[in-house]
Amino acid sequence: MITDAAARPRPAASLQVVTITLAVACGLTVANLYYSQPLLELIARDFHVSQGTATLVVTLTQVGYALGLLFVLPLGDLVENRTLVTRVLLGTAVALVIAAVSPDFGVFVAASVLVGLTSVVAQILVPVAAHLAPPEQSGRLVGRVMSGLLLGILLARTVSSLLAGWLGWRAIYVVSAVLMVVLVVLLHRVLPARRPDHTTGYRSLLASVGELVRHEPILRARALCQGTMFGAFTAFWTAIAYELIDEHGLSQTQIALFALIGAGGATAAPIGGWLADRGHGRSGSGVMLVLAAGAVALAGAGHSSVILLALGGVLLDLAVQCHQVMGQQEIYALRPTARARINTVYMTTVFVSGAISSAVAGLLHDAYGWTGVCWFAAALPLVGLVIWAFTLRPSMAPQRAGTQLDPRPAAG
Repeated sequence: MITDAAARPRPAASLQVVTITLAVACGLTVANLYYSQPLLELIARDFHVSQGTATLVVTLTQVGYALGLLFVLPLGDLVENRTLVTRVLLGTAVALVIAAVSPDFGVFVAASVLVGLTSVVAQILVPVAAHLAPPEQSGRLVGRVMSGLLLGILLARTVSSLLAGWLGWRAIYVVSAVLMVVLVVLLHRVLPARRPDHTTGYRSLLASVGELVRHEPILRARALCQGTMFGAFTAFWTAIAYELIDEHGLSQTQIALFALIGAGGATAAPIGGWLADRGHGRSGSGVMLVLAAGAVALAGAGHSSVILLALGGVLLDLAVQCHQVMGQQEIYALRPTARARINTVYMTTVFVSGAISSAVAGLLHDAYGWTGVCWFAAALPLVGLVIWAFTLRPSMAPQRAGTQLDPRPAAG
């Protein structure tokens, strides 16, 4: 059996190559969730649906991703990881082709759910990065991989807008399908084989996810806090295209440039990991929650200025990404042999929050415009701040008793 220790590349150069590959793979796969956001106006026109109805594409893609997190991601603690990743990526390629050729809105939405379900590969790879890293460098290595993931999220909007302007909105789905096939080949060659320790079956694996929720209070708190952050992030980026087109008259190319500016927030990931490795993860989380609320409030108050909207987007992206890396550095230390299942709890909470938030953002935009969306998005991190104040303040003693740091796999 190939264990976690055996899977770790020994030469430094090998670890660096694998890290870069993981970052690129995470970015390209998670981008599939966000290609539609700046295209909602074009999709609504093409399928003859309202803007509010078109927003369902974002919501149901997130729902598909949440289902993948809940039912596919735990397999990272059961199935040999390289095989799992390459097979799921082939499913992503098929779903993207269906989306590209969809004849009506119903088929496109169904394909979007499948795209979300299979794009969970990004979250299978993040725990792999944590397994490969030496313990004292886990925060920084995960931060580098998460930088690739966030760049994928942010650049997805730029790339999809540019391709929509040149070749039509369906082109991005064709291009991404080709990239998924390329990733299958690349990851098969570069990713080290890793066979997890869990051997008692899929049902036991899913049951152990529930055990983690019950017995890991830090995991619950971290997941809920990041859920509020991602809810703000999703609300902002779901509605911003409408604001830029309707109120500022921006073209698809100009929206692409706006989204590109937001990619500056990806630089926060290694910084967040560096701070977490030095014991500042909890205090930093509180700061990031406040920063996120302030960033969205700035974008709401300064809606008449594209510059202020962009500044708000950069600060929000920075805060969300930094907070996520700090949270993941802490939760991955809880049970090293159950990292995929820990990530299941964490990221399922995050993306369910994002799906709900995108749906609410669509309704609020129809009823109250950009200002209503921003009030809602700014309130979410403040809810997270309340959770942080009662569970994660640095002055509170870390909860290390019982099952929390138990190195054995949860519930089998």
